[in-house]
Amino acid sequence: MAKKAILVPLVFAAAALAAAAAYGGSAGLVLGPSTHLSHIAYKGYYDGHKDVYLLTDVSDKAQAKALHINYAPAMKPIKNLPPQYFVKGRAAAGQLTVFGSEPGESDYNPLWDEFFVTWKSGVKPELLVKDDQIKSLAKSKKLSLVDAHIVLDAPITRVGK
Repeated sequence: MAKKAILVPLVFAAAALAAAAAYGGSAGLVLGPSTHLSHIAYKGYYDGHKDVYLLTDVSDKAQAKALHINYAPAMKPIKNLPPQYFVKGRAAAGQLTVFGSEPGESDYNPLWDEFFVTWKSGVKPELLVKDDQIKSLAKSKKLSLVDAHIVLDAPITRVGK
């Protein structure tokens, strides 16, 4: 009886994966680091290491269209979210988004308040890998931070990869 109890869920899971693959991947299942059905995994920095995340929804219609993700205007009024920093314009080689939190932190939330980071004229861009680094450089007037007033649903799915 125990073998049958384990076998039934395994058969169901295999059938669900096969159906999702045959349907063109609308189930949004991630199969591995480079193989996917519908969601693309991205990388971003938090405290000097890389995390993997997905993009699912955003409160800005133009950004939703550009990123091919869901437009979710109901998220726009949500406040007190951790920041996610995006460098606009000039950037250091290898620059990725920078998170203000990650799973395991007390303030982690898969919803983010988008901030745009722009290097000031005459300042050589450096690789930004920590939120504290960004805040310090903004305080010393080497870069500017602008709250985009956009809420992004981008859950971190893997820490430290």
